[in-house]
Amino acid sequence: MTTVTQTSPLASQPGWFTRAENWLDSKGKGAWIAAMVLGFVFFWPVGLALLFYMIWSKRMFTSCSRKSEKMRHGMNAMRPSGNNAFDAYKADTLRRLEDEQQQFEAFLDRLRDAKDKAEFDQFMNDRADKADNDTAQA
Repeated sequence: MTTVTQTSPLASQPGWFTRAENWLDSKGKGAWIAAMVLGFVFFWPVGLALLFYMIWSKRMFTSCSRKSEKMRHGMNAMRPSGNNAFDAYKADTLRRLEDEQQQFEAFLDRLRDAKDKAEFDQFMNDRADKADNDTAQA
C-alpha cells in the first residue's frame, strides 16, 4: 500500500524577506530610506546592508513607479489620438467643460458676495438696534 503526502511548493508562500521587500516597494522610496535610517540607528550593520541592497537593486536611483505612471497617464490624455473626428470632439468637450467651470466659479463668487452683503447688512442692523437701545435708555 502506498501513502501519498502533499507538499506545498516554497514558491507559493514567499518568505519574510520577500514579503518585507514587497511591502517596502508598495510604500515607495521613502519607506526604504526610513528602514535604512532605522537600521543605522538600531544596529549599524543592518543599515549598511540595506544601503548596499538598495544600491545593488537600483532602488536608490530610480524614480517612484507610482509617480511616473501617473505622469504617463496624464500625458496620454493630452496627445492627439490620430483620429481627427475624435480629437475635434475631445477639444470641444474640454472647451465646454472649461466654460462650465468658469461659469460655476463665477456663480460661487456671486454667492460669496451675496452672503457677505447679507452678513454686513445684519451687522449694520444689529449696530443700529444697539444704538437705538442705548439712546432709549439714556
